[in-house]
Amino acid sequence: MKKFTMETTVGIFMVVGLLAIGYMTVKLGHVSFLVEDTYPLYTKFTTVSGLKPGNYVEMYGIEVGRVENLAMDQENGLAVVELRINKNAKIYDDAIASIKTEGLIGDRYVHLDPGGAGEQLKSGDTIVETQPPVDITDLIAKYVFGGVKPPGTSGESKGGKP
Repeated sequence: MKKFTMETTVGIFMVVGLLAIGYMTVKLGHVSFLVEDTYPLYTKFTTVSGLKPGNYVEMYGIEVGRVENLAMDQENGLAVVELRINKNAKIYDDAIASIKTEGLIGDRYVHLDPGGAGEQLKSGDTIVETQPPVDITDLIAKYVFGGVKPPGTSGESKGGKP
């Protein structure tokens, strides 16, 4: 009888543990089985350096979606980004999508300025206005090699003569 209760206890513990692992996998993986509460929008950038599927999309500093897929439009020489946006986020046809970085060397994410003067975008529509990411290494290289002047210098000597 003692063996039976020990096996039952271990079995219940294993079932509860597997259910907890399954729940955490679904929650942390942002997987939705029952209700599709997002819709797709597309954007086109000249470069999506550092952006990858799973990165978040934010608007007003709040996460409103995820990057679903990256593809190429070779005819136009652009990168196409598929976004999955929460249904409660209203984005209009004059919206601007830009790729930003968390901190100095953090992950990339898509920032949306939702607009508001035009019509609301529907599932499958494209955000036309985009801004590619700023490449910090290019900025540093320009500064180091003289492409950018430090603030407060205008290139003139103090005597008024060059």
